[in-house]
Amino acid sequence: MGEIVGRVAALWRFPVKSMAGEPLAEAELGWRGIQGDRQYAFLRHGSLSRFPWFTGRDANGLLLYRARYRDPGDTKLSTIDVTTPEGEHFSLDAPELKARIDEEGGMAVDLVRSGRSFFDAMPVSIVTTATHDALDAESGASVDPRRFRINVVIDSDVRESEWGERLLAFGDEDDGGPRLIVHEPIERCVMVTIDPDTGVRSPGVLKTVVRGFNNRIGIYASPARCGIIQVGDPVRLV
Repeated sequence: MGEIVGRVAALWRFPVKSMAGEPLAEAELGWRGIQGDRQYAFLRHGSLSRFPWFTGRDANGLLLYRARYRDPGDTKLSTIDVTTPEGEHFSLDAPELKARIDEEGGMAVDLVRSGRSFFDAMPVSIVTTATHDALDAESGASVDPRRFRINVVIDSDVRESEWGERLLAFGDEDDGGPRLIVHEPIERCVMVTIDPDTGVRSPGVLKTVVRGFNNRIGIYASPARCGIIQVGDPVRLV
């Protein structure tokens, strides 16, 4: 049931908000999003703002720290290992790692954990290759998709913004696979200017997104049925 609009090209989860993500061959979709996604975050100590998170907005270099679950099959209990930009290894809760991040940001931070993920608006983000092709054409150069920190990349000739309030079904037609309800486009911020390999900001990226895409790349979604999403799965618009 439903028209095939593409196939899953890539899956990403981000164990720690604003740290580098990890690519997945398959992802477990639960009611709170991709299991293990943005389960941890750093807060600016004592902040009472509506956005208390310590992110790449505060320290570009935070995006260069690579976080991985030591036991990827049990994200609820697994330790998270972090590799620094210099190649040093720490557990996420190591005092030495906190001290480094405090110093880089010029402020004290606190590590926190959530059972429902620290997403900004909705639990899952989606983009299609058609959107990135259009972005590359608008900018006149290749723009690294990792700048947008998307969970599900779909290889499709159709931009996700054309799907409206529809349902996406993953996997074979009759296998009872996972489904996502598509919601509103994702408004972008200065985070997309940060190079995921160097931490250097390129303001022109955000200018291109604003000029050519009304400052929206990708779309938010929420789970309608849980299950396993795999790279290569067909995606149907229901």
